[in-house]
Amino acid sequence: MGESLDGTGADEASVLASVIRRRHSHRAFRRDPVPRATIEEMFELARQAPSWCNTQPWHAYVTEGAATERFRTVLSDGPNAEINPDIAMPGAYEGVHLERRRESGWQLYEAVGVEKGDRQASARQSAKNFELFGAPHAAVITVDRALGAYGVLDAGIFLGYLLLASEALGVAVIPQAAIATRSPVVREFFDIGDDEAVLLGVSFGWSDEQHPANNYRTSRVDLSSIVQWRS
Repeated sequence: MGESLDGTGADEASVLASVIRRRHSHRAFRRDPVPRATIEEMFELARQAPSWCNTQPWHAYVTEGAATERFRTVLSDGPNAEINPDIAMPGAYEGVHLERRRESGWQLYEAVGVEKGDRQASARQSAKNFELFGAPHAAVITVDRALGAYGVLDAGIFLGYLLLASEALGVAVIPQAAIATRSPVVREFFDIGDDEAVLLGVSFGWSDEQHPANNYRTSRVDLSSIVQWRS
């Protein structure tokens, strides 16, 4: 970002960098709700996200109060519920993707005291996805089916804006593909039409900073592993 004559460009870049670097997923929340005005500001900022031809193919269904509790209940019922996402999940993780997935998983398990090989404990931790990790709010993000992969890409940009807006406002968030695996339940709860595909869920609220699940950070690969230069 170029610096303006009054120096605001550098200041803005510094603030943005701080928000980006401190953002992380939260897996434990306090139960007190986020004010409606703050939630509206989160989505007001997120809706500024760019999209192909300005199609803006995303939709958000947001819960608060009793609706969050009802949603938590219907998601948590039937721990062996059928996995039936609207958008296919990865068929397999291989190579570096598998290594990174395992590293992330074991960081979480180590933080919350799940030992390797304890399948019951790991299943209980996984089930917390459907309990919304105790958050007072949830959002389900959908995308217009007709726009295919590029609609999903646009909705992903919207999600990225939402995560950064939430962090800037002090609201703790975790995006959850797990919620999309129970698409039939989700779509019935929110009365979502067939023209929309459930992309993911987002649990959010005020972070429980004392919980061990919130006190570790995942790694990122070096820039040299991502960017290839030509000159």
